[in-house]
Amino acid sequence: MIWLSAQSVSRPLKTIGILAVTQIVSWGTLYYAFTVLAAGMQRDLGLAPELVFGAFSWGLLTAGLAAAPAGILLDRYGGRHVMASGSLACAIGLAVLSQAGGAVSLYIAWTLIGAAMALTLYEAAFATINRKVETGSRQAMSTLTLFGGFASTLFWPLTASMESALGWRDTYLCFALMQVLLCMPLHLWLDADPVPKVRLDRRKEGSGHRLKQALRHPAFWTLALAFSASTFVFSAMSAHLLPLLERLGLSLSTAVLLASLIGPMQVAGRVGEMTLGRHAQAQTIGMLAFAMLPAALLVLGLFGSKAWMAALFCILYGMSNGIMTILRGAIPQALFGREDYGAIAGAMAGPSLIAKAAGPFAAALLLRPEGGTTPLLAVLLAVSIASLVFYLRAVQMARAVDRESL
Repeated sequence: MIWLSAQSVSRPLKTIGILAVTQIVSWGTLYYAFTVLAAGMQRDLGLAPELVFGAFSWGLLTAGLAAAPAGILLDRYGGRHVMASGSLACAIGLAVLSQAGGAVSLYIAWTLIGAAMALTLYEAAFATINRKVETGSRQAMSTLTLFGGFASTLFWPLTASMESALGWRDTYLCFALMQVLLCMPLHLWLDADPVPKVRLDRRKEGSGHRLKQALRHPAFWTLALAFSASTFVFSAMSAHLLPLLERLGLSLSTAVLLASLIGPMQVAGRVGEMTLGRHAQAQTIGMLAFAMLPAALLVLGLFGSKAWMAALFCILYGMSNGIMTILRGAIPQALFGREDYGAIAGAMAGPSLIAKAAGPFAAALLLRPEGGTTPLLAVLLAVSIASLVFYLRAVQMARAVDRESL
């Protein structure tokens, strides 16, 4: 009995430990490294910035389109083999990218990488946790995002050092080797999923929604709109925050210092969710996270020229962003159950990833060199308010359906 208890505790820890390492490496190599390597790619390939960044956006769009099919695969076959296959696909995509000679090969590489993202990043990891961690899966997701938050901290300086020594091509080739020599074996080391009979018994009890049921649920698309709207804001701001703060009257050094608060605040938000909010419903935590985003933008729009108010914006914005990552995994499970979780969460994540690809481009159109900051901030504030309204409406609709089913 003691051995069985120790084994039941060690399995979730092993799952979280493996996924923590692979999430850091995957986010670092597939997402954050591009920010550092993009300039070198532009010079070497002789392509306009719009084409290079457009290829990256196309990769995110591909990930959005592949999210639901990836979720179906995760539900059917489990994370061990699907995520291992995703790591292999990552390695192939990064290797192709390292050999790109022009726009066509660049876009082919990002198509492969985008599909691999759907098989390896947070949505895939959350689906794996949902299947492997019977109790406390939300806490496991929170812990995973806490580790994942270090990806940029580790890979921005690592990528810069590697590019300086090796160039962008060999850097991406090394990242391809990391995927196939580190991430793929770790994913294959994941334990087998629980016996399928347990999941079949739950299905008979009606404790979860199938994918078709979720897609017909009144709250599903409203919640997808809420996450898509907030993702659009976060994506736009992450790409244009420094020039935006400068336009508001802050010096570049001050803007960089304030922007550096966002990362620690993301971690602080996740720690707060794991400690202070661990007994609260995910829906309740969501209300706070969605409300902090328009509050942050309102502070920036009205008082952003003052450094201490811009710092308050970074604090609220960072905490909201940090908690929102957890909610993308926890809310679909809380509202629609554990059955078909991967497919449901993937279908819900698809529009968000498309919004993530569109955010930087749309913000660039609004933040023109000859214009001010008002158009961009007004649009982002309106979108963030819409995300809060959509979220509150989705929760209300879900609760109404639950009351009717009693």
